[in-house]
Amino acid sequence: MSELLVVEDLTVTFPTTRGPVDVVKDVSFTVGRNETVGIVGESGSGKSMTSLAVMGLLPPGATTKGSIRLDGVELLGRPDRELRRVRGEQASMIFQDPLSSLNPYYTVGLQIEEMYRAHRRCSRKEARRVVVEALTQVGIPEPERRAGYYPHQFSGGQRQRVMIAMALVCSPALLIADEPTTALDVTVQAQILTLLAGLQRDSGTGMVFVTHDLAVISSIATRVLVMCRGEQVEYGEAEQVFAAPRHDYTRMLLESIPRIDDEVVL
Repeated sequence: MSELLVVEDLTVTFPTTRGPVDVVKDVSFTVGRNETVGIVGESGSGKSMTSLAVMGLLPPGATTKGSIRLDGVELLGRPDRELRRVRGEQASMIFQDPLSSLNPYYTVGLQIEEMYRAHRRCSRKEARRVVVEALTQVGIPEPERRAGYYPHQFSGGQRQRVMIAMALVCSPALLIADEPTTALDVTVQAQILTLLAGLQRDSGTGMVFVTHDLAVISSIATRVLVMCRGEQVEYGEAEQVFAAPRHDYTRMLLESIPRIDDEVVL
């Protein structure tokens, strides 16, 4: 399997009134084409910061060390002008809350169209056709009509589908999904996971799936990176990590999952 994304010794540092603080420390992992790598850990473990660092979306003042190579090209240290060309065209991100990520003042069709035209030279007519195709691909009913809807006119699961359509409209090689199913009920969550798996299978996209839900990761990831307090505590094949975890933190995460055969103390 050829390596699409290679992250080596990534450290992210934030300035504070008490001096610099490392929020991500020496994290390393790879993602192959058509492979899903899961990043798991509790809130504050550094999962999202690692993802934002890969996308070059860290807040002002944050500094990075190490190496992030996408398709052999180093991303750290590149000017933001160049990173804007990478984002959307070569790497895209699905955020946790689509309602806050989508602009409430514009229709979803216009927002996807803007994304597409930022990276492709085409007419508005061609872009609209692509928008309808993208909404159809992610299972939005009546895509031609609903492209004219505003974000608040969609359900939570449909808004997440719109975000997926926007992220994939330029056929990026890498997709980062930052807890895309956390705010959804179990049935819609399963639909979104099935959709992502199908789209990935058809396009060959490499995916980083960020979540605190080990059950989700066990169903889609081939490899798992476990993070705790900004550090990488375990990394390996998913089956091996779940069957025989080597770190106490991983074992505690697995033990925190409720089981139907657990005894209930009243």
